[in-house]
Amino acid sequence: MREKKFQKNIENFSCEHCGEKVEGTGYTNHCPRCLWSKHVDINPGDRASECNGMMEPVSIEIIKNKYSVTCRCQKCGFTKKNKTSGNDNMDEIIKLSSKDNIKNHFFLPR
Repeated sequence: MREKKFQKNIENFSCEHCGEKVEGTGYTNHCPRCLWSKHVDINPGDRASECNGMMEPVSIEIIKNKYSVTCRCQKCGFTKKNKTSGNDNMDEIIKLSSKDNIKNHFFLPR
């Protein structure tokens, strides 16, 4: 039998980067205020990583008209893409995209 790759964990946490108190939904994998994450998973939700390094948002992509933030672990260099949510700080998304870190993967209709 194959092991599940995604495990839903509803966990509240305080962001270790900005201090925001975050109410988890089971899909929450980054701080909605500053977009930073923490390297706690090997597969989403498994909490099996021993690294526990802070993951800095380093670039943003637009895939199928949705934003995806790539975070890089400051401790081990691991990178992970996180889909943005409706409650994510749009100012931080714009700031990240204005650093020439945006990759467009769609074409706007004319």
